[in-house]
Amino acid sequence: MENADGLQYRTFAVVLLFPLFILLLILTSWDTGFPGIFTQERIGCYAKPFTIYKFRTLDTKTRRKSSIGHWMRKTKLDELPQLFNILKGDMSLVGPRPDIPGYYDKLEGEDRNILLLKPGLTSEAGIKYRNEEKLLCAQENPLQYNDEILFPDKVKMNLEYYHNLSFKTDIRILLKTFFVLRI
Repeated sequence: MENADGLQYRTFAVVLLFPLFILLLILTSWDTGFPGIFTQERIGCYAKPFTIYKFRTLDTKTRRKSSIGHWMRKTKLDELPQLFNILKGDMSLVGPRPDIPGYYDKLEGEDRNILLLKPGLTSEAGIKYRNEEKLLCAQENPLQYNDEILFPDKVKMNLEYYHNLSFKTDIRILLKTFFVLRI
């Protein structure tokens, strides 16, 4: 059961960032089409699907990344709406990044322990593969590279997080995220 302090802190973060959220929502709606929010099904804790929120970065007509969208993905500001996922309890600040169906929900054996964790806004794997899109674009077969190289490495890193779960680890990952992104 969620404690009241955790909910208060998440609510405070949403309220604090709300003006930035509104500004980015207006920019993305103008740049990519209304509404400027993108939703997608992702796999959460216990392999339960949930809807993730992001700012839209692709133009709805051309299906190409917009100039504002490119900047938002680079700075990871496109993921700011996931604070609402955190507020709803679907996600936490730190934990395995949620993936689309067909990956985490298909894990077997000890790897399924990852599903005991709430997906997070940031993680060691998320930091390491923060330029995943660029990395995949450079591959001859991006899907195969993801399935054979990236995803297994993410599983390994997320299992390590699971086995070393602590407040200190979460703080270290949050600080590392902040310094890596330098928004």
